[in-house]
Amino acid sequence: MDKIIFIDRDGVINKDPGGWTEHNYVTRWEDFHFLPGAKEALKLLNDNGYDIIMISNQGGVSKRCFSQEALDKITDNMLREIEASGAKIKKVYYCVHHDKDNCACRKPKTGLFSRAEKELGIKSAGAYFIGDGKTDVQAGRSMGLKTVLVLSGKTALEDIEGWEIKPDHIVKDLQEAVKIVINDVGHP
Repeated sequence: MDKIIFIDRDGVINKDPGGWTEHNYVTRWEDFHFLPGAKEALKLLNDNGYDIIMISNQGGVSKRCFSQEALDKITDNMLREIEASGAKIKKVYYCVHHDKDNCACRKPKTGLFSRAEKELGIKSAGAYFIGDGKTDVQAGRSMGLKTVLVLSGKTALEDIEGWEIKPDHIVKDLQEAVKIVINDVGHP
């Protein structure tokens, strides 16, 4: 069985859209900018036998900031560029709901992880989730995942002090996170 890893999108793989894009979302491909070293980090995961599963909240769709078609186009372009660099994401799961929709899939809830387990026939317990925010850490912990918080997104180191649930690891970016994952000999 292949090893699996869960990864958030904005702030982990690409520049977090907060504060510089329209509506604070990546609403068009022109606003999607891979973070330095992100594609190489994904390739390193694949080269070490990991299947990458992306789990991301994209509530801007239900808020009508951008359409499902725009999100699909951004995703297709992202996957194409990742594959051109020699890496592959096995599956992408998005929650497109708004906070007030009270769905089961919006992080910190774990519906997307459960869906991935069911659809892909995997068990996530003991695997890693790499994210850039509090809801990523909460969702990961709820699923029994080891959590790695990257500081390349929306969270600053001082923000974490007040969190009730802390990440297992805090690192600068995806490249550092991948090093932790690969060097964890106890990882399933």
